Amino acid sequence: MDGVETQNFASPLKKINMEKYQNKYRIDTTRLKNWDYGSTGFYFVTICTRHHENYFGDIIQPIETLNFASLYGLSSPQLHPKPIGKIARQYWSEIPNHFPFVVLDEFVIMPDHLHGILYFDKPDRRDAKSCVSTVIPTTNKFAPQSQNLGSVIRGYKAAVKKYATMNSIEFAWQPRYHDHVIHTERELQAIRRYIQNNPKKWMDKTSDLNVGMKNFASANSGLMN
Repeated sequence: MDGVETQNFASPLKKINMEKYQNKYRIDTTRLKNWDYGSTGFYFVTICTRHHENYFGDIIQPIETLNFASLYGLSSPQLHPKPIGKIARQYWSEIPNHFPFVVLDEFVIMPDHLHGILYFDKPDRRDAKSCVSTVIPTTNKFAPQSQNLGSVIRGYKAAVKKYATMNSIEFAWQPRYHDHVIHTERELQAIRRYIQNNPKKWMDKTSDLNVGMKNFASANSGLMN
């Protein structure tokens, strides 16, 4: 799974465990062994670029809001996309065209990753009372590979990569992705808020880093002369 620390926000998501393997940190899978990933339900997905390169663009404060709105916290930072960032957003929006059972929920394209919630609407494979996916035996009896979460994400990643290759755009994904099955309404709302706030948190972190670098340069200016 990709190394996006979704456990840092206040939600019921389980903490991602990491262990060292061949001198590199590896994130333990959070995939539920008994879960049918082709059944009805909400799925939270995070996909990262290779080495967390900022291929998709930069987070900026919209120029038109750098005035009254920004003074009162009414403006929202957003992605200023590069060409491949625009394609990543467009192709995510077009997923239901290729997989009619998928309903898009909240999503955001960030400079080096994307977060998205997908709802699988399969009336023949849901618990009508709880609208929760049915747990099945641990043997390999999952849904057909063309109709589950893995096939949706593989198709999306392949399409974006193909566009980049055909248009000579430098781009690469990390090999895997992180997924989380959403079980409750409270959890769903928490993850939606997390996705919505991602650009602001990114900008806040960048601003803090810039201030820290300026302070460091100022404090050591005498040593550099």
